[in-house]
Amino acid sequence: MGLNKMLKILNYDSPPQQTALIEACKKGERKAQQALYQQYAAAMYHICRRMTNHDAEAEDILQEAFVDAFRKIDTFKGEATFGAWLKRIVVNKTINHLKKGQRMTWVSVDNLDFEENAPPQTEREVQYQVKQVHQAIQLLPDGFRSVLTLYLLEGYDHREIAEILEISESTSKSQFNRAKKKLHQILAEISTR
Repeated sequence: MGLNKMLKILNYDSPPQQTALIEACKKGERKAQQALYQQYAAAMYHICRRMTNHDAEAEDILQEAFVDAFRKIDTFKGEATFGAWLKRIVVNKTINHLKKGQRMTWVSVDNLDFEENAPPQTEREVQYQVKQVHQAIQLLPDGFRSVLTLYLLEGYDHREIAEILEISESTSKSQFNRAKKKLHQILAEISTR
C-alpha cells in the first residue's frame, strides 16, 4: 500500500497504525511527517501559546519543536505515547526559549515565612467567564504562568515541573501557590472593571 493511500485511511488513534506512521517518519517520509504535524500541531501550539503568552513566539517554538522531534524521532521507543513524547519536546523548547529571553524569574522562598499547608481561604462562589480567566492567566508573570500552566493545564506534578524548569520541588509548589493568589487578585480586578 502506498503512503498516500495509507494516510487517507489511517485512524490515528489506533496504535498499530500510528506505529506505521512513526516508522514512515523514521524513514524520512515527508507525507508521514506532515500527517503527524497535522495531528498534533494544534494541541502543541496551545501549550506554547499558554506558556509564552505570545502568538508569534508560540508559532516559532512550535516549528522548532517539530524540527527537533523529526530529527530525534529515532529516539522514540514507544515507552510513552508519541503525543507525550512530543509534548515533552515542546515544553522543553518553550522553557528554553523563556529562559534564553530571561523572561522567567523565580521568587526565592528561603527567607519567607508562610505555611505551605495553610488551610485554604474561604472560597467565594464567583463565576468567572472563561475569557476573564484566560485574560488573567496572560497577565501572570512568566514564571508563575509557566508553573501554573504545567501543573493545572498540562498535568505535570511538582517533581516533574522542578525537573523541567531546573528548580526545586518546593520552589515549584511556592510558585504555584503564588500564581494562584496572583490569579485571584487579577480576576478580582477584572471583575470590578
